[in-house]
Amino acid sequence: MCRLFGLHAGKHACVATFWLLDAPDSLSEQSRKNPDGTGLGVFGADGEPHLYKEPIAAWQDATFATESHQLTGTTFIAHVRYATTGSLDVRNTHPFQQDGRIFAHNGVLEGLDVLDERLREVGTDHLVQGDTDSERMFALITASIRAHGGDIPAGLADAMRWLADNIPIYAVNVLLSTATDIWALRYPETHQLCLLDRSDETAATEPEFDLRTKRIHAQSDSLCARPSVVLATEPMDDDPRWRLLHPGELVHVDAGLQITRTLILPDPPRHLLRREDLSVPVEDAQHALPNTRKL
Repeated sequence: MCRLFGLHAGKHACVATFWLLDAPDSLSEQSRKNPDGTGLGVFGADGEPHLYKEPIAAWQDATFATESHQLTGTTFIAHVRYATTGSLDVRNTHPFQQDGRIFAHNGVLEGLDVLDERLREVGTDHLVQGDTDSERMFALITASIRAHGGDIPAGLADAMRWLADNIPIYAVNVLLSTATDIWALRYPETHQLCLLDRSDETAATEPEFDLRTKRIHAQSDSLCARPSVVLATEPMDDDPRWRLLHPGELVHVDAGLQITRTLILPDPPRHLLRREDLSVPVEDAQHALPNTRKL
């Protein structure tokens, strides 16, 4: 299963350091399948999106993933890829950028020929530069946002409802960000997606901002004294405020770190894929490393 991490630092840019494979522990951890790519997306102090990403063909190629990356921005997305569709190259490595937005995905879609036909109908097939189901999904979301006059939550909901009705789905957990906002969706209940709300007054008294799993590690001195909101595939520390998103729930975090939750997909996908429906390589990628903490 790909690992997702999203961080909203509010209206003012902060400095954060990321390790996408938290060496040395990650390199000694023998999981069922090693990661196939890592990436970071950030909206900097200038409000512009920036992507930093590398595929991993073998552990000797993991330098980018294991070294520290210090970035300054307001919103951040990190992704560790376990490939199910597409070759191991930078075109297929998350996050992706379209129309000034950054996107990353965790899960599996099938029926890509049907999705490709839909992208041709809505006119965003040219946005797909690689081979992944994730970038195709992003192109559909981009088309829907355009069709809704730039209304991101309306476009996101419309695209996801189309997918739920027309495409075989195992999981489509997503993070989508601009410089001022982050949206997150967990769908259906197949994989976890968790939220840590540090936006209350206690954030200013916390001794550290240092979150980690065996795959993603994020640290920021400035966020010890500032509020923030974190989204992640699994809880990254023992903070009791971690909460699991409900299946079908769209979470929006705005510039003031106000959190809005909306159930946009109350029913499971019409063509729900089960674990036994997946091929062995895809099943291995989806369940490559067990969660270290449970809610």
